[in-house]
Amino acid sequence: MTVTLETPGSVQTRDPRQLLNAVRPYVKERLYNIFEAPGAQGIDLYEREVRLLLRDSVAVRSLAERILDQAVAYLITAMENPGTDIGPGYTVDIGIHQIILDTPVYFAFCELYNGGRYKHHAPLVERRGDGTVMRTADIIRANGFEVDLELWEVDAAACGPCDDKVPDSH
Repeated sequence: MTVTLETPGSVQTRDPRQLLNAVRPYVKERLYNIFEAPGAQGIDLYEREVRLLLRDSVAVRSLAERILDQAVAYLITAMENPGTDIGPGYTVDIGIHQIILDTPVYFAFCELYNGGRYKHHAPLVERRGDGTVMRTADIIRANGFEVDLELWEVDAAACGPCDDKVPDSH
């Protein structure tokens, strides 16, 4: 009797840090603020966004990194899957807002990952409670990203107020 064991191929996941740092050459506005201002010199864009999260909304570095990773994964998934009804919970949305509010970086992000088209953020007033958060985590995983399940499950009952009806919106 012969038994053949197949070694599963290594599953490659997409690295949010590399993907965010790939945006650097596309940043064309506010270059002093982004690259040269005190605290910005010698750091990559990923580190910049982590430090901004730590400055404004997240108290623990490891949590800021986890949130940022999921935010990058979400934004790229939204851009690569237009028309797909997805939405984050409150926790991941903190990182999404961080990237969007850093407009020179977000414009560059859209340039690179959305064919130069601006991806609008047009939230609804009320949160949706329809299971979108966990479906979104599954879509992000299928798009090649690791999913930090804890960050998605904590808000599973109440999706961020993302609107799936606005064209090219998330």
